[in-house]
Amino acid sequence: MGTDDRPARRERDEEAVNRFVERFAGELTQAGMQRMPARVFAALLVSEEAALTSAELGEQLRISPAAVSGAVRYLTQVNMIGRERDPGSRRERYVLHEGMWYEVFTRRDEILGRWQKTLREGAETLGADTAAGARVAETAEFFQFLHEGLLRILEGWRARKDATG
Repeated sequence: MGTDDRPARRERDEEAVNRFVERFAGELTQAGMQRMPARVFAALLVSEEAALTSAELGEQLRISPAAVSGAVRYLTQVNMIGRERDPGSRRERYVLHEGMWYEVFTRRDEILGRWQKTLREGAETLGADTAAGARVAETAEFFQFLHEGLLRILEGWRARKDATG
């Protein structure tokens, strides 16, 4: 550890970092994220300051300004990144939100709650004595199970982070 309690910085193998960015972006794409936002997100994730300008993203990922713009628009809309002014410049930097994964999954939990409510209403409308009503009710029960489990996981994560500072 250095005098400021941070680990000593080692040289990065940029080629290996780029391979990791593409591999992780591929995983995000397979999970349903659009390809370009996945690449931009992965590049921000591996940047030392968790922030890059549009030009830096374009250069690192070898993509056009329009591709960067579309990707950051999407990532901003889903609240995975924010924008801030580059100090001493008119340029904007795109920044990962601190605690971003916690926030992403908190929003997923809210969605699960809404789906559960809607599905329960649908099951009631269809009738519990029908095959469709029973199927929709079981789906609502599944989402309730996920919702409860995710709440426990998020509470556990928050407690862990609070304990470690």
